[in-house]
Amino acid sequence: MSWVLGALGGLILFLYGIIPTFQPTYFHRIYATYGGIFIVMALFWGFIFERDVPDIFDIVGAVVAIAGVIIIFYAPRKGEESLWSKQH
Repeated sequence: MSWVLGALGGLILFLYGIIPTFQPTYFHRIYATYGGIFIVMALFWGFIFERDVPDIFDIVGAVVAIAGVIIIFYAPRKGEESLWSKQH
């Protein structure tokens, strides 16, 4: 029975990774943003529920991840309308 649950879990994990790629938007940027936010939320989870205070390396790593999220998600791209442009 345990191999059935393992196979089912593997299938669910596979679908979790594949199904979002069918989105019509720039999925790679959305997924990268999700990853950066996931890092920060994992540190918050550890702090709030496990009473594990982040050290300086955790904080610096989270800041670097969020900086990466901002660059990946908000940087203007050639041929795309800027998120910062005025819309009329």
